[in-house]
Amino acid sequence: MSSDGTHSALPVRKVDVNSETKAFWDATSNGQFVLPRCSACGATLWYPKGFCPLCSSSSIEWVPSAGHGVIYSFSITRKGAGVWADHSPYVIAYVELDEGPRVLTNIVGCNVDDVHIGMPVEVVFHPTEEGPSVYRFRPATPDQP
Repeated sequence: MSSDGTHSALPVRKVDVNSETKAFWDATSNGQFVLPRCSACGATLWYPKGFCPLCSSSSIEWVPSAGHGVIYSFSITRKGAGVWADHSPYVIAYVELDEGPRVLTNIVGCNVDDVHIGMPVEVVFHPTEEGPSVYRFRPATPDQP
């Protein structure tokens, strides 16, 4: 952790990619956040899977997301274990995306004590040593006029 309470880099591990998640992880490697959407009922889904849990259709398309949302819930881990021990404290959060789904992630780029429910956030990508980039969220940058 830096002196201002922010993290420059949290640990990342190799992502396990399978046929249902490949399109998502390929997009993260290109700096894009995409979401699966059911072509049959129109539901935007999370976690990536090959069928819609609402209508059972296997007609899934990948749509771009702006990667914006708000913190729905969070927890501050003040004493991590293993490779996370040197990075404490850190934030684990559910972010509710503008498109509706909630994703589990880390909040980075701010002091952990500044994190709050309803905080606007945006996606950032952290490369792994092998494979696709890992997504995390940071406080949203206000729009510039």
